[in-house]
Amino acid sequence: MRFAGASSIIRATESGDREAVLGSFSMVPKGKIAPGVRYYPTANARSETIGKLSSFAKHWKAGQLCLIPARAFYEPCWETGKAVRWKIGLPDDEPFAIAGLWRAWPDGAISFTMPTLNADSHSLMRRFHKPGDEKRGVVILPRDTWNDWLHCREPEAARTFLRLFPAEDLIAEPAPLPPRSTKASPRSQE
Repeated sequence: MRFAGASSIIRATESGDREAVLGSFSMVPKGKIAPGVRYYPTANARSETIGKLSSFAKHWKAGQLCLIPARAFYEPCWETGKAVRWKIGLPDDEPFAIAGLWRAWPDGAISFTMPTLNADSHSLMRRFHKPGDEKRGVVILPRDTWNDWLHCREPEAARTFLRLFPAEDLIAEPAPLPPRSTKASPRSQE
């Protein structure tokens, strides 16, 4: 799943209320990486290592959980032999929330990531990503679990929320981007 740049996320305040904040997509955005340190992607956090890797573990253990509001997400389907962008969401374009993990930076900036799960046996999500690559899926949280997720502070309890949404409850369809316009060559003067 891909988001570009920044997005609103919803997190719990210390008083237990919900607040929306703007966050950068990727737990460690490129602009936060010190010079000379190798970049590695942190837009997604594998559920198997979220509590172990230094980019995520401290925040996972602190229960810095959030909701990422969405109406759809997009994945590449390679069934035709080349990547075709697909839109995945709920029926009738209903809004939903993806499970997220957030962190604050010393300058006050917020960034976030999405836990992902192996989707090899999920009848829909196994159709996406390059052949040979592991199939992964994001966690869509049922609406009646949103508050419980936001207020969960125990990592093992939080793991119980990490499951793939039932394929039969999702809508998926090709949604290719429109062709990019090409710059016209300058016309010769007559």
